[in-house]
Amino acid sequence: MATTTPPGVRKAGPKHGPADPKHGTHGHHHGGAPAPMTHRQILEALSGLMLGMFVAVLSSTIVSTALPTILADIGGGQSAYTWIVTAALLAVTATTPLWGKMSDLVSKKLLVQIALVLYIVASVAAGFSQNAGMLIACRVVQGVGAGGLSALSQVIMAAMISPRERGRYSGYLGATFAVATVGGPLIGGVITDTSWLGWRWCFYVVVPFALIALVVLQKTIHLPVVRNKKKVDWLGAFFVTAAVCLIMVWVTLAGDKYDWMSWQTAVMVPGAVVLAAIFVLVEFKAAEPIIPMRLFRNKTISITSLASVFVGVAMYSGTVFLSQYFQLSRGKTPTMSGVMTIPMVAGLFLASMGSGQVITRTGRWKAFLIGGGVFLTGGAALLGMLRSDTPYWQVAVYMALIGIGVGLMMQNLVLAVQNQVAPKDLGSASSLVTFFRTLGGAIGVAALGAALSSRITHYTKDGFAALGIPVPASGGGESGIPDLKKLPAVVRGVVEGAYGHGIGDVFLYAAPFAFVALLLVLFIKEVPLRTNTGLQQAAGAAEGTPEPAPARASATISQPALEPELVSAAAGAQSAAAYATAGTSPYGEEVPMNGSMIHGFVRGADGSAVGSATLTLISLQGRQLGRALVGPDGGYSLAAPGPGSYVLIAAADGHQPQASTVVVGDGPLGYDVMLAGTSGLAGAVRAAADGQPVADAMVVVTDVRGEVLATAKTGESGTFSFEELTPGSFTVAVNAAAFRPVALPVEVDGQGITRIEVELASGAQLQGVVRAGAEHRPLADARVTLIDAAGNVAGTATTGEDGSYAFTDLDAGDYTLIAAGYPPVATSLSVDGRGTDGHDVELGHPDE
Repeated sequence: MATTTPPGVRKAGPKHGPADPKHGTHGHHHGGAPAPMTHRQILEALSGLMLGMFVAVLSSTIVSTALPTILADIGGGQSAYTWIVTAALLAVTATTPLWGKMSDLVSKKLLVQIALVLYIVASVAAGFSQNAGMLIACRVVQGVGAGGLSALSQVIMAAMISPRERGRYSGYLGATFAVATVGGPLIGGVITDTSWLGWRWCFYVVVPFALIALVVLQKTIHLPVVRNKKKVDWLGAFFVTAAVCLIMVWVTLAGDKYDWMSWQTAVMVPGAVVLAAIFVLVEFKAAEPIIPMRLFRNKTISITSLASVFVGVAMYSGTVFLSQYFQLSRGKTPTMSGVMTIPMVAGLFLASMGSGQVITRTGRWKAFLIGGGVFLTGGAALLGMLRSDTPYWQVAVYMALIGIGVGLMMQNLVLAVQNQVAPKDLGSASSLVTFFRTLGGAIGVAALGAALSSRITHYTKDGFAALGIPVPASGGGESGIPDLKKLPAVVRGVVEGAYGHGIGDVFLYAAPFAFVALLLVLFIKEVPLRTNTGLQQAAGAAEGTPEPAPARASATISQPALEPELVSAAAGAQSAAAYATAGTSPYGEEVPMNGSMIHGFVRGADGSAVGSATLTLISLQGRQLGRALVGPDGGYSLAAPGPGSYVLIAAADGHQPQASTVVVGDGPLGYDVMLAGTSGLAGAVRAAADGQPVADAMVVVTDVRGEVLATAKTGESGTFSFEELTPGSFTVAVNAAAFRPVALPVEVDGQGITRIEVELASGAQLQGVVRAGAEHRPLADARVTLIDAAGNVAGTATTGEDGSYAFTDLDAGDYTLIAAGYPPVATSLSVDGRGTDGHDVELGHPDE
């Protein structure tokens, strides 16, 4: 019979020291959870993250205005222009999940510092580029660093700030994004237009910002250091990178180097699909996958990830191709092209800051996603009408719409996902949205860049044909990025018209993608934002303390942390409230409308009704006030004596009991209960030699602190079982007579029985007594050495007062036993491995 720690009883954990006012995140409350950081502490910690984000965004935008000048200097056409942008996006896309996963395993602070160092080295190298190929290679390394900065900024912020408050601070990151977006083109334009600096300083100038960010991060970020020996899924990282690279090469070259319907397409597209399928299979089998496939069982995460792909297409097309439009279609300098994109950045800034503030106050976020989809779609469609002579005020309005759409969607998509995952998946889930957004952006920019090259060539030929003159070699298209100042007036007019019309077509192609993103966010279910930070949730999960659910009505709720796929059940309170409004309980009974009623639903871990539950209402002094059985649909109603605070206890077979504090006011209180299912551990113990079951083996289960939780002995069939174990990591130790003991780690899932099989190797024992002298008395302090057949020392022992010695855990086989004290005696013997062998030793006296 197994003995376990009773459900609901938690072993006392280690005591924590006092809160550290400097670090902020080290304080504790509510049973050991980290105390919330103050507004000042959060801003100090975010300052380094915002600098890192500023550096990452600046690297992209500062180059965009300088690219026409750069390629005119080092050589390269429209494909080179596109690949300088998409190379960085590709690196960001491929490495974002890896950064996110590593943040779940090792120090987040160390990772973001490594990302900054990579970025600094790549930026300096890019400044020395002599050709387009070298610049593209440096941009890849820059993208690796920028991917870490983007992903880790979201992860660290989620660890420090609760989802409810995160909207406010996400606005700060959005504002940083906006400032870098508008500042980059301006700085890049000024550097490019300054003769004594040159375009190479577009890469050097970001280095001081990165160095400052390194120093600030070291001083302001203080997060618990994770000590985790789990391995990173490098195989998954390889296959996802290979799949993304192959599909990007295809969309970049198709329609230019070869037809869309060609043998290259027939090889590359299926190849990318196969690589993606292998990646999915690897993730299902990996112990620590880069992208845990189970996350996609959550509808919100699946929809949000897919929507992010289409948002990325529309978002990056605006930031990449507008610089080309202003310089190559309107003849503006790099500096002025940066100035003219301010309306888009202003829209992004205002939308990001404003939506973050409103979300923090109201807890409502879905309306902003829908609004963002509307603005993004409308802005892209209107920019599809661009021509070289379109009035600037119209272009400014269209850009502002794009900016508002991006500002409303970019951070809030991440927020929607972070609100629905457990602390252990925070890094992976946060990077998931960034991964799909940059994946959409990378593929979109590559595809739209290829389309732009084709459209420019088409419009250029049409323009020269209309004038009745041949197409010059430098007339546009893939021959190179033209220098408008060097072109004759007639040729310049044709090239400007071709770029204006072609870039308008690019936005027209991007508009349907934005519309698909809008349709997808309509299906996202809005879940109230939680009020615990990632660190608090992790501390609660580690120590077994309940996690407060989102505040609702006047209840103070204490519930276990929910897995992503379970949070949707929180919406049940609205259904329960409908019963109270109608004046009936879930079963049609009269509900007293004087306010002393608690009603709602009891649901299991999968969101289904727990019809076997019993609820008990007690006072804070422990007196029972009411009791109710849950109906088949999980609904319940309980009458309370009047307004006040009470304790509601819920229990059901197969589930962990739960106690919650509820505050009843003057009106009926809708309160749902979520019961986590119990889990179990079962298995069999067998002999390694012949696979036969081992009876009467002692099986002991200990927790991570080494405390014994349960013990049991195996039956005749060698089986054992433990019921009602809480999910988590345990150590199972097994020992049996004539066998070597063994210990192994076990992860018990949250639902169902986890099954294991333990093999015990034979462990023979050899013991005996060493005697000496004529009277054959036991000899104390004699040295006994056991040597195996290979000549290795299997063990040594010194006899006690009774002359006895013993060797345990021996393999079956031949040994040599040497006993010394008097003249040594060596004896050959065999150990059969089926129990205890006895062998006494007689030593002769030298005088005998």
